[in-house]
Amino acid sequence: MTRLAIPFHAEDLSALAKSLRQQLDSHLASTPQAPSHLSLLNMLARAAGHRNLQALRAQASLKPAASSVQPMPSAPIAPARGPRHPGLSELADRALRQFDEQGRLARWPSRHQVQRLAIWGLWLHFDSRRIYTEGEVNALLQAQHCFGDHCTLRRELVEMKLLSREDGGRRYQRQNPQPSEELLPLLQELRRRHRLHAGRRSPPAEAADAQAIAG
Repeated sequence: MTRLAIPFHAEDLSALAKSLRQQLDSHLASTPQAPSHLSLLNMLARAAGHRNLQALRAQASLKPAASSVQPMPSAPIAPARGPRHPGLSELADRALRQFDEQGRLARWPSRHQVQRLAIWGLWLHFDSRRIYTEGEVNALLQAQHCFGDHCTLRRELVEMKLLSREDGGRRYQRQNPQPSEELLPLLQELRRRHRLHAGRRSPPAEAADAQAIAG
């Protein structure tokens, strides 16, 4: 297998070891053979909080070399860490910190759990009363994030069933699952940022969505 030069980071070494052991135990319970090289890479990626090796590789590809990074006035970075935002859980607070003051997703979180919360912030911009082409979905996502990977974001929205994809990718439509209690204050804060930046109400939403999120 081709060698993969992918940076690897784990926030908690003990949790990493525990996850690896659980995955190895599960593997050996189903087969006496040792896991393959690819299986081990996937185990390591999951233990570090990613869905799989492909997700870890995608995350690494979003980080340009330090020598080539130039600050862009139109894409401010997410706020530095400080006191937790009132009303947010720890994970929701981490997700909020990935967004800039205009409500755009400034960076892709490294933790899979935080990624899943952050994706809802992009879901807010879609109107379930209309059908989108793939080009329209791409344009909307490009306007609402700052790191140049709308393909990953579009795929995540579909995989999380927040967007439906039909007719070979020619038709997309927003779905309306019920946000969890943990999500509601995060979405409310992102709506507030969208309104302040736009100087008007945020994009249309279903009545139930508006009632649940706008507060």
